[in-house]
Amino acid sequence: MSAQPIDQVIELLKQAAMGNEDLSVEQRRASMDALGTAFGEPQGVTLEHTELAGRPAQVFKPEGKDPEHTLLYFHGGGYVLGSPNSHANLTSRFATAADARVVSFDYRLAPENPFPAAIDDGVAAYKALLDEGVSPANIAVGGDSAGGGLTFATLLKARDQGLPMPAAAIALSPWTDLTGRSETYETRADADPVIERAGITEMAQLYLGGASAEEPLASPLLADLTGLPPTFIQVGDAELLLDDSREFEKNARAAGVDCKLEVWDRMIHVWHAFFPILPEGEQAIDGLASFLKLRWRQEATAQAI
Repeated sequence: MSAQPIDQVIELLKQAAMGNEDLSVEQRRASMDALGTAFGEPQGVTLEHTELAGRPAQVFKPEGKDPEHTLLYFHGGGYVLGSPNSHANLTSRFATAADARVVSFDYRLAPENPFPAAIDDGVAAYKALLDEGVSPANIAVGGDSAGGGLTFATLLKARDQGLPMPAAAIALSPWTDLTGRSETYETRADADPVIERAGITEMAQLYLGGASAEEPLASPLLADLTGLPPTFIQVGDAELLLDDSREFEKNARAAGVDCKLEVWDRMIHVWHAFFPILPEGEQAIDGLASFLKLRWRQEATAQAI
């Protein structure tokens, strides 16, 4: 029986992880940024390098189009690694799939800028879009891994500041609980080729900088989620962070949030990033994009009534 695409991706990840344990934070950041062009340059989009709320950002648009809808995107990387460069292929793919302007935002990273710097930047970026005159009905906020957790923390803080909520939120394999207490840290330990307990615990400590992991904005799973916008979460069944999504969905629904969760069989952490060689990556992105387009249509209909 021939290997499935997901098996090939897992083998590539295992090979890439070899010998990386002793790399410095800066070396790991450079390595992760290199992933942004691992499958070539982004296709079918235009790219603008700009600033938002005083921070760098990359803006992707489908070629020949100037969409009215905006996805504010927060990259993953444990709040320590990652950048718009590392996620260029993924964010550009969202631009074409959702027919939207995708603003990939370069929030400050730990340990140089520990909690809550990333959240402050996220709220500032969202507020900057509103100040530019973009209607919240035309905005969605999303991210992967730590960027998924940052999505929820940003919206919670924006809510508490009285800002209007966007039309939708999306999260890809989000990290919502920095306490590390979920059962899937044990039950998925052998299945997850991307995350292991020691590494993610180290990143949590670097990000928290002495703050408690039980701070609701550090671990949105522990927050009062009332008032969040309609949300779509996707997570793989082979992830340490599986329970971060399952428990978040339960808590969100209990708080009255319209929250949808998909658990993808055999999929790994942020499998979406491998869409050029993984059919399930394309399918998952298209599903998230369909959700965004539906929410934007619903908001437009509601405003027209």
